[in-house]
Amino acid sequence: MSYTKRVLIAEDSSVIQNLARKILEFQHYEITSVKNGEQVLQLLEKEDFDIILLDINMPVMDGMECARSIRKLPDAGKAKTPIVAITGNAKNYSDEDFKAAGFDDALMKPLNFDRLVEVVAHLTE
Repeated sequence: MSYTKRVLIAEDSSVIQNLARKILEFQHYEITSVKNGEQVLQLLEKEDFDIILLDINMPVMDGMECARSIRKLPDAGKAKTPIVAITGNAKNYSDEDFKAAGFDDALMKPLNFDRLVEVVAHLTE
C-alpha cells in the first residue's frame, strides 16, 4: 500500500491556491491549504507534511519569516521538511536569500504547473 504524500500550501491568493490544489490532487497528493505563515506554524504543531509550498508575500507572517521559523522547530523531522518558495517578486530576492531562509527550491509566478509537479515529486521522493 503506497503512502499518500501530504502537501501544505500557504498562499493568500485563492486562485493560485485552488489551481495548485487541483493540479497536485490530480497527481494524487493530499492537500492542506492556509492563507499565511502563522497558520503554517500552528498546523505543524499538530500535523506532519511531506513538503510545504510557501508564498513569499502573505499577510500576518510572510514566507521568508515562516521558512526561518520552520527550520528552527524543536522537532528535527519537521524542521527538515522540504520548503518551496512561491513568488511573484523574484527580483527582490536572490537564490542565496532563499537558501539562507531555508528554502529547498523556488517557483516563480505565474506558476509553471509542470515545474510545480516536477519540484514536488523530486522533493518528496
